[in-house]
Amino acid sequence: MTVSADPNPFAGELRRWRSRRRVSQLDLAIRADTTQRHLSFLEQGRSRPGRGMVVRLAESLGLSLRERNAFLLAAGYAPVYAESSLDAPELGPVREALERILDGHLPYPAVVVRPHGLLVAANAAFGVLTEGAAPELLEPPLNVVRLALHPDGMARRVANLPEWGRHITGSLRDQLHRSPDAELAAFVAELDGYLRGLAAPAEHLGFAVPLRLRVPEGELRLMTTLTSFATAVDVTLSELRLEAFLPADEETARILRERAATPR
Repeated sequence: MTVSADPNPFAGELRRWRSRRRVSQLDLAIRADTTQRHLSFLEQGRSRPGRGMVVRLAESLGLSLRERNAFLLAAGYAPVYAESSLDAPELGPVREALERILDGHLPYPAVVVRPHGLLVAANAAFGVLTEGAAPELLEPPLNVVRLALHPDGMARRVANLPEWGRHITGSLRDQLHRSPDAELAAFVAELDGYLRGLAAPAEHLGFAVPLRLRVPEGELRLMTTLTSFATAVDVTLSELRLEAFLPADEETARILRERAATPR
C-alpha cells in the first residue's frame, strides 16, 4: 500500500503551532491582520496563503527564524532568512563586537553559546568555571550546560547544585515546550540524570537562583544575564546567546578582581 504525501502540509503545521501556542483562531487572526474565516480556511487546507501571510502568521506565533523558514517551506515557498557560517565575512563585524563585549565584561566570566549550550567564544575569566573539570568535557565542541551539571565538570564545586541545576533544566523545558525538538529532549533527559536523587530544599523558591561556586579563595556567588540578537534576520545570529556572569556580592567581586590581576 502506498501512502501519499500530505497535499497541504502547511495546514497541519499551522494547526500544530497554534495549538502549541494555545492561541485561538480569532486571536491569531487579529494578530496577523486577517479574518478568522480566512484562518479557518487555511487550517482546513481550503485556501493557500501568500508568502506575506505566512510570514505574518509565523511572527504572530512567535516562531524562531529557523522555524519560520520551515513554515515557509511547508507552504511551498523558499526560505527568506539566511543561515550564515559563523566565520562568514558578513558576520565579521558581529564577531568583533562580541569579542569587545566579552573583554569588556572582565574580570567576570562571559560566554557566547549556540543552541543547547555549544560554546562559540569566552573571555579570559571563563577559566574559573572550568577549573578541575575532566579534560574530555573541555574538548571541542564544548557544551557549557553539560560542563555545568556533569559530575566531572562544575557540579562537584557547585554548593547549591539541586536548586541551580533545576533552574537550568527548567529553562530548557520551557524552551522545549515552546519549540519541540527531539535533540533537545534527549539532552534534557541526560541533564536530569545528573541531578537524579538531588532534592532541592523545601524553602527553595526557584527564582533568580545564584550560582554558588567553590573556589580555593572561598565561594563565588554569581548571577547570570542572557542577551540575544532580537532584531537579527540571519538564523545563525538569531540563535546566539551571550551569557554574562555578575557578582552577587562584594566578596565575589573582590575574588574575581584579584584573580584577573594575578597571572594564572
